Amino acid sequence: MPRIIWGTADKTKLMRDQTRKSGDFNVFEIEPFETENKKPLPYKKRDYYKVSLLEGNSLMQYADKVIRIPKQALIFTNPYIPYCWKHFESVHKGHYAIFSDDFFYSYSKLSKYSVFQPKGHHVFELDDEQLAWVKDIFAKMHKEIASTYEFKLDVLRMLTQELIHFAMKLKPSESQQHTLNAAERISTLFFELLGRQFPLDELHPRVELRTASEFAEKLNIHPNYLNRVLKETVDKTTSQIIQERILREAKILLKDTSWNISEIAYGLGFTEATHFNNFFKKQLKMTPGQFRKV
Repeated sequence: MPRIIWGTADKTKLMRDQTRKSGDFNVFEIEPFETENKKPLPYKKRDYYKVSLLEGNSLMQYADKVIRIPKQALIFTNPYIPYCWKHFESVHKGHYAIFSDDFFYSYSKLSKYSVFQPKGHHVFELDDEQLAWVKDIFAKMHKEIASTYEFKLDVLRMLTQELIHFAMKLKPSESQQHTLNAAERISTLFFELLGRQFPLDELHPRVELRTASEFAEKLNIHPNYLNRVLKETVDKTTSQIIQERILREAKILLKDTSWNISEIAYGLGFTEATHFNNFFKKQLKMTPGQFRKV
């Protein structure tokens, strides 16, 4: 049976907290996973970028694809595409670095690199010589982050850049296949991405994805395919589902916050407050202001 490593909610929170304390960057060594677990790690919300070195027979799942890794690989994941790992043997070696987009704010934009783009390649199998080189980079990361050097974050940025450019020069893994339950898995991913847009608050004042095309792009599939999948699994179109969630969040914001109508409209992705008013009235036969007074 497959074994699953790293990814519990508690550990994810701990990693996120530790990363914030170290300048939006941290690096970890993967510890052996000894507990038998028959279920794969579910897709989870992650709000950081990750570069991982994994050794062992495993599968990576995201969107409607599965990538088989028979031995060892360098993997790049981003906050927009939830993913899942299955391991078929104990993994005794590995490393991963996590960081936010802000970590590179004055250095480069992560989204410009293909390894972090929705349609880019994310998994790169390594031979033994390449493995040794990547492990040396991670060893330098571990040493640097433990140091007291004043500019160690600059060094960590450069080391991360080395991994990014090293991967983009490699031939990506081609052992991909479409899964039989792709529709169900894509539907799950879509609803997770939709759920990530909320709740809105001072730290997250506006939805990032608003249209069917934007969701499809993040999932690396065609909008028509996403629409067909959702019709098959929940008997609703992509736009219907998005509108229903927007309406639900609008009602919460109107009742439970002091935001004015324009602020709520902006937060929910409407370019004009009048557009929000028209949308709300079409759905509930009353204006946002009338609903707030009920």
